[in-house]
Amino acid sequence: MRRVPAVSEKNKQPSIWHGFKAFLMRGNVVDLAVAVVIGAAFTNIVNSVVKGVINPVVGAIGTKNLDSYSSCLEAPCKVAADGTVTSGVPILWGTVLGSALNFVITAAVVYFLMVLPMAKYLARVEARRKAKEGTHEVVEVTELEVLKEIRDAMVAQRGPGSAGR
Repeated sequence: MRRVPAVSEKNKQPSIWHGFKAFLMRGNVVDLAVAVVIGAAFTNIVNSVVKGVINPVVGAIGTKNLDSYSSCLEAPCKVAADGTVTSGVPILWGTVLGSALNFVITAAVVYFLMVLPMAKYLARVEARRKAKEGTHEVVEVTELEVLKEIRDAMVAQRGPGSAGR
């Protein structure tokens, strides 16, 4: 088996393979890969909630498909059956509005169902931790005060002349 040196003999710099290997072994690259995979799975959950719950509710109030709404910049606008424009310049503002509405709905689902509850949970955990630390400090301060009182009482029992013994 032939050994490939990590450092080039000519210019004493790390080889490309060695640099690439070091890049892949960094912790943040692995963390990023995990985040992408989890993000993809999370996207499916959010899209399912939006398509299965939120969009039907919005569709019950208004229209289900905004793609058919458009205006014509240069009249007359004619569109063939396959969707290609034969004359005029149509502006498909319904598609833009639908995409914007879908974004707002998705953002609201993510915020109200995931971000807000997680923020409240983390705030409660932090409050418990701080309360626990505060209680622990009070106990330590109280013990110190008790020890000082014991010391003062012992000094008082010995009398004023016995402080040097």
